[in-house]
Amino acid sequence: MRKNRPVLVSMDIPALELSNTSIQSYPSQQWKNKFVGSASFSKEIGCNFGCISLSENLDEKAFKGFNPTTTQLLKHPLAMVALVSREAALFAAGAIAGAAAKSVTAPLDRIKLLMQTHGLRAGQEAAKKGIGFIEAFALIGKEEGIKGYWKGNLPQVIRIIPYSAVQLFAYETYKKLFQGKDGELSVIGRLAAGACAGMTSTFVTYPLDVLRLRLAVDPGYKTMSEVALNMLKEEGFASFYNGLGPSLIGIAPYIAVNFCVFDLVKKALPEKYQKRTEATLATGLISATIATLLCYPLDTVRRQMQMKGTPYMTIFDAFPGIVARDGIVGLYRGFVPNALKTLPNSSIRLTTFDTVKRLLARSEEEFQKIMEENRRQKAE
Repeated sequence: MRKNRPVLVSMDIPALELSNTSIQSYPSQQWKNKFVGSASFSKEIGCNFGCISLSENLDEKAFKGFNPTTTQLLKHPLAMVALVSREAALFAAGAIAGAAAKSVTAPLDRIKLLMQTHGLRAGQEAAKKGIGFIEAFALIGKEEGIKGYWKGNLPQVIRIIPYSAVQLFAYETYKKLFQGKDGELSVIGRLAAGACAGMTSTFVTYPLDVLRLRLAVDPGYKTMSEVALNMLKEEGFASFYNGLGPSLIGIAPYIAVNFCVFDLVKKALPEKYQKRTEATLATGLISATIATLLCYPLDTVRRQMQMKGTPYMTIFDAFPGIVARDGIVGLYRGFVPNALKTLPNSSIRLTTFDTVKRLLARSEEEFQKIMEENRRQKAE
């Protein structure tokens, strides 16, 4: 028998009378303000009212007694997910989705990096020639074989695990920070949350990104540790953060636009489509396309600033330098393979994250149902 049972207490309210004045005649917001904020509400509209409150206090031991048993969890496996902390579940989902997406699209990423940095690596005479998608694809296969398309993927996978986890978790955290008093999040709030999440994850994992680039474009390096030791010896610790400025400037609008458009487009869909996986994937493609078109030039600037021996010290040097050498099209070198890589990559990550959030909500509901059932049984 449960010790703490709900108790209903009632008492007479003298002179309680029904009023002929209709509360419906008051506009909803005005009624709310009067009802909540004014003690003279009853006098003003001529209506007394009473309130009955039902509460139940449970001590911690009693609450734990309602937890599902092993048998119940085996019968309802979805409820097991609720035993894992929300943060840990989101971290695992982001890590797995990010690693899988990066591995699948690694060849396109390698081609994009070669196209972006070819002029700088080839020397001034070849700088104006550039390199095309087919040429870069053939060059990797000829010089390095099939494995060459995945060169540098390990540090990218290592990097994407904390990167995805930090970014997605930070986005949810920043959304709560920027939401209004009514709990709603404005477009500006969404953009700010996305920008802050992008910069946070970029700063935390930036050295791994630099190592991945050096390993991917320099045929003299074989391992990530070799690259790191050589950078420390020849260029110092600061070299791990070369190009951080344009990276932060570039990722902030990209993630802001990507996440904001994703949330708004998905919210605008009819309710019956919002929970469908294909609709989420399509929404992710739309948001990633818009964000990539707007922010790609900053990515090219960042890559060229990360190169050893780069002549660019600031983004103000890099932009005019690239345009002078390659024209405006130089800012979009590698855009096609990047788009082919980024669009499915972003869709997979956002879709997985959205699916996990729905799964967490369903698992919590299932867990609560079992606990409620246990509570009813103990009350009998």
